[in-house]
Amino acid sequence: MYFAALLARTEDGWEASDLELDAVESLSDLIDLARSAAVDDDTVVALIEQEDAWFGVIRVDGEEDPRYFVSNASTADRSSYGSMLTKELLGSDEEDDDLDELDLDGTEDGEDAPLAAFTEEEDDEDDTSRPGSEPVPAGPLGDPRLLDDLGVGHKELMSLDGDALTEIADALGATEVLEAVR
Repeated sequence: MYFAALLARTEDGWEASDLELDAVESLSDLIDLARSAAVDDDTVVALIEQEDAWFGVIRVDGEEDPRYFVSNASTADRSSYGSMLTKELLGSDEEDDDLDELDLDGTEDGEDAPLAAFTEEEDDEDDTSRPGSEPVPAGPLGDPRLLDDLGVGHKELMSLDGDALTEIADALGATEVLEAVR
């Protein structure tokens, strides 16, 4: 289960809105939603969490390039929304496939799945790599300093676990508005 919210900075503090992930098919969709929530091109922070397994932070400041942080890249990469972030952070040029069109048995066009011999060598391979791409590291990935100027230091961000979004909201002074959309 995912929880996602947008926090938009205003003159009076932070405004929160629930982020409906069903409408998000790509990272650019998410960035567009964040930019549309901005008040006077001020900072918007998108927060995504999957059942305390990982969390992601996306910071959008006006038309500047977004900044990203993922708490546990290898775990996030195994989820649909987390993989959008890890692909961006690792510089993957792959096009995002529609999740419904993925062929999960490894065959194409209805061919029978080939029987593969399992070897101990394959068992030792790192599950965090994708063919033809950089391996996905275990642990944090991205810009841990993206919230430094907002009260969440990089060391604190890298050490968060459990209900990290609440701790981030506490540091930003946005606890009440975040809890209102939960």
